[in-house]
Amino acid sequence: MELALTLLQGGAGSLASYLAAHVLLCLLPAFFIAGAMAALIPKASITRWLGRGTPAYVSYPAAAAAGSLIAVCSCTIVPLFAGIYKKGAGIGPAITFLFFAPAGNIMALAYTGNILGPEFALARLLLCLLFGIGIGLLMAMIFWRDDARHDAETDTLFAAKASIAPAALGVLLSLVGLLIAGTLKLWPLTATVFTLDAPLPWAQSWQTTLLAWVPFDAAKGEEGVSFQGSVLIGLLLLIGVTAWQGLENIVEGANRWTWVALGLTAATLLVAAMRMTPGAGFLEVAFTGRVFGVALALWAVGYFAHQLAGDDWRAWLWEAWRFVKQIFVLLVLGVFIVGMVRQVIRPEWIESLAGSNTPPANAVAVGFGVFMYFPTLVEVPVARMFLDLGMHPGPLLAYLMADPELSLQSMLMVAAVIAWTKTLAYVGLVAVFSVCAGLIYGAWVDGVGWLPLTMALGLFLAILVGTLAWFKRRPLAQVSP
Repeated sequence: MELALTLLQGGAGSLASYLAAHVLLCLLPAFFIAGAMAALIPKASITRWLGRGTPAYVSYPAAAAAGSLIAVCSCTIVPLFAGIYKKGAGIGPAITFLFFAPAGNIMALAYTGNILGPEFALARLLLCLLFGIGIGLLMAMIFWRDDARHDAETDTLFAAKASIAPAALGVLLSLVGLLIAGTLKLWPLTATVFTLDAPLPWAQSWQTTLLAWVPFDAAKGEEGVSFQGSVLIGLLLLIGVTAWQGLENIVEGANRWTWVALGLTAATLLVAAMRMTPGAGFLEVAFTGRVFGVALALWAVGYFAHQLAGDDWRAWLWEAWRFVKQIFVLLVLGVFIVGMVRQVIRPEWIESLAGSNTPPANAVAVGFGVFMYFPTLVEVPVARMFLDLGMHPGPLLAYLMADPELSLQSMLMVAAVIAWTKTLAYVGLVAVFSVCAGLIYGAWVDGVGWLPLTMALGLFLAILVGTLAWFKRRPLAQVSP
């Protein structure tokens, strides 16, 4: 019984601190960005660059760019991958898209930077981009005969031209600006512009109560719930209730709950951008540069959204709400489980298996990432837990490279699209490249200079480009469908 209570308390504490500290300025804008991607950007504007006949220097970066705009997990990306592949995309660009979207999308990178730091997010971006393109190129080289046959079976595709409406582009860029304003930890966003003392004598006693309800051990990477965090949790609950009433049937038209939910969302983002500190008989509210940056971005979102056609903005809100329903409950469940697991995992276990930057340690991390499926974004708090428990940053990056890409479910789905031979090759390449990524980043963390690491990556690129050039010069036989 005591163990069960400890597990439940650990899960509840993890969830409460997570909701209070990490959801708002990072995830709320990202949900709206994901909805805008799905509703406001024409498919042809993304997929027309991915044909097999498109030059590699265009198609592979385009595949990675398209993947960066779609915040989905390893299972959700498969239908999109199947769609572009069956419509005529080459196996190489399609695989790059499949690899990059779960781990390199804007939501995953923003969340990684928020939880693990900007340095880790940058390493994840660069290595996912480089190795994602490399895996796609290798798949195209290995299976060139099948790719040629597949190309011969499809018509001329990706020729349709499509453009993004100026208002839609304005909404998208404003949302990206909102995400940056809310998460970037740089001056002047972090600077305090002015402060106000609100006469709330009960604020300090409420903070004491919160610490008693949700105790935490900072040495384990746990976080408590602040006074401001409790306010934000309350606002989140209100958003959930009003959004269910106002967004569930948004395609049929807006109602008063729609505007209440959107107003609460904007207010919550502004409150999250402030700093609230309980004092003796008062609550100090600090207005930072982040508050004004968030307010400006919210104004821009509203300005451009007002110019959208009715069907477009309703579709945008519906897609954002659908995305919240699809992953948020699983995300909350995953964070709760992480909090419970944290209570029983001993640091020496993590240190013994992956506490150093060795090939076996990176391989263990990749194996865990492949076979222990977590919904999109949940891999980040899991990674935070492992880092706090002693995992070396190298194997940790290897885990983050593998976990979003592969799961048993996604392997079965991918095999249904491109058959088991290609699927097993893809899984093997992801595993090898993830181990390499972990070794490279771990070596940098351990003090290896930029020069040898740059030379190693340069050698990899030279071999890849040389192989591609040789492959392009080969006289390929005609392949009949």
